[in-house]
Amino acid sequence: MSATDDEKLEETRRELLDLAARDPDDARVQYRAACVHDRLGLEAEAVPFYERCLAGTGLSDEDRRGALLGLGSTYRVLGRHARAVETLRRGVAEYPDDGGLRTFLAMALHNTGDHREAMGILLDLLATTSQDPSVQQYRRAIALYAEDLDATGGPLAG
Repeated sequence: MSATDDEKLEETRRELLDLAARDPDDARVQYRAACVHDRLGLEAEAVPFYERCLAGTGLSDEDRRGALLGLGSTYRVLGRHARAVETLRRGVAEYPDDGGLRTFLAMALHNTGDHREAMGILLDLLATTSQDPSVQQYRRAIALYAEDLDATGGPLAG
């Protein structure tokens, strides 16, 4: 980002801080404030805005998805891995087809040492979303390995 972009973001942040303070129950303003803090690299300051917007009502589905992913990702960046997993699991439960939420959940699970579940999520995502011809050729096997990564032989071999 250029200095001008940073200046505009900082101005937007100040305006949103004022709006958020005046109307702490406006989930949309809280979400926008969280996003601008994240964009400026102020992750710790973004957390309370994400938490307030998710506790409130009035977010569109798209913004709610974004808030769940944003908060989960922010917790992960801050080293709060268990909170990241909890938040991202909630997001995946609400939006099971959202590949972004599933990907960030896998990363957070990796951070907590749950490599098996993380790989399972990523393999399932790969099997169900990839258009790569070679992945499509082995989609069934990849999907089965997503369920049991340690399986060997039998129908999983290809």
